[in-house]
Amino acid sequence: MTVKNTIKFIAAQAVNTPAKFIFGTLFCFNSAFAALPIENWTQPSGAQVFLVQSPAIAMVDVQIDFDAGSRRDPADKAGLASVTAMMLSKGVKAHPGINTSHMKIPSRPAMDENQLSEAWADLGASFSVGAGADRISMSLRSLTYPDLLARAVDLAALQIGQPAWPNEVWQRERERINASIKEANTRPATIASRAFNQAVYGAHPYGFETTETSLAGIGIHDMQAHYKELVLPCRAKVSIVGAVTRPQADAMVVKLLGWLPTSECSLLQGISEIEPLKQAVDKRITFESAQAHVLIGQPGYKRDDPDFFALLVGNHILGGGGFTSRLTNEVREKRGLTYGVYSGFQPGSHAGAFTIGLQTRPDQAAQALQVSKDVLTKFVAEGPTEAELQAAKDNLIGGFALRIDSNRKLLDNVANIAWNKLPLNYLDVWTQQIDKITTAQIKDAFQRKLQPERMVTVVLGGV
Repeated sequence: MTVKNTIKFIAAQAVNTPAKFIFGTLFCFNSAFAALPIENWTQPSGAQVFLVQSPAIAMVDVQIDFDAGSRRDPADKAGLASVTAMMLSKGVKAHPGINTSHMKIPSRPAMDENQLSEAWADLGASFSVGAGADRISMSLRSLTYPDLLARAVDLAALQIGQPAWPNEVWQRERERINASIKEANTRPATIASRAFNQAVYGAHPYGFETTETSLAGIGIHDMQAHYKELVLPCRAKVSIVGAVTRPQADAMVVKLLGWLPTSECSLLQGISEIEPLKQAVDKRITFESAQAHVLIGQPGYKRDDPDFFALLVGNHILGGGGFTSRLTNEVREKRGLTYGVYSGFQPGSHAGAFTIGLQTRPDQAAQALQVSKDVLTKFVAEGPTEAELQAAKDNLIGGFALRIDSNRKLLDNVANIAWNKLPLNYLDVWTQQIDKITTAQIKDAFQRKLQPERMVTVVLGGV
């Protein structure tokens, strides 16, 4: 086996080893995270670092988040954050090398997207960038053998701080995305979702839709300006889980962000909140489809809402708990109107949508819609029963270990704490927070957050 293939094999083993086998009995009922405390500090650059040391496997996962998601897209350039993130994998500039007390990188010629991909394959490591509604996230995974980790960090630092922004690649990618948009526009789920989002979010950026027109208005200079303004060390929240010490993690973050400008962070422009719905909105969309798509919802709540746990448990009972939920029982089990129905909140920096969704035969759409609305209205008015609450608690608390049973899930949780400014003991007390929720709290929270009589209803393909 070659060195290159050996590295890939070892990395594959590390990637596919669940952390529940790594940490063994550390994940106990009410102290699931106590043995793995989160360390937090702020670097001189302003970057905030959150570290969980996990020495059992020679691997590290890193996530770097910036407030540069699609909520900061201009209205006429929807998709800017997404394509900016995409272009970071399309090559890096040549550089003459650097050798300072905190960064040593040899000179390197420019690398195109294929050379960059091959370089990561040679290391048996990975680096990816994606954009969501609120943030651009960069993810690094590498073995922690000193030589390999140093090279992986150096390469990631180049992608973060020295992207090539090749215009010819952007022209190609824009055509590819346009083709994807045209194809997606033939799908009933896409059409229904677009109509729903536009009605729920109105003019708020959460409801922006990437189109061929918006992409046509985006150039490389727009991406560079977006990146230069928002992706700065002082705006970074860095989450790390793996076999590194605090000094190693600190040095690694310095290197990862070392190519970015060191200018001071100015206050970012505020973004208006999502307007509550003033009246019900009903959209019926004619579409030839074997299944009707039904969506019901409204703006929900922000992630920092104090009702978070009451709404989490309540939604588990209403429609988020799969086959044990009220919606599934009433719409599927009792009446056979659908194979699956769900409800869910999407809390973010703004009030992400509350949604009930299902698919059914077109001739059953009206009945499925009415039953779903009736279940929701009753739940908001009366709240759950004590039996439903206890079943939900048992399920959520009993399944807590599955939320943190791999390095990736653990990293997601640490990044959630970092991004949403949650207490560092958030995972320590998660089950306790669930356990103390009452039926009265759920009823009160749902009545304050949801207005069944003023919701958006979208039915595509129904009679």
